[in-house]
Amino acid sequence: MSAASRRSPSAKAPRRRTRLPWWAPALPVVSFTALLVLAASPAAARATTVPQGLPPLLELLAAILRAGAW
Repeated sequence: MSAASRRSPSAKAPRRRTRLPWWAPALPVVSFTALLVLAASPAAARATTVPQGLPPLLELLAAILRAGAW
């Protein structure tokens, strides 16, 4: 037995109009502009040269252990 669960038109919840704060539409605009500026001038967003991988990490750990009071 299934009962129909229809609401009458008068039982609908009233719609509330909510307003966004001023920063809600401004935040995506500011973020997009900042990313666009970084992409347009890659000299300002240059990466540092850091050796990557396991060997440099192991060398660093060995140097730390040698310099320590162990």
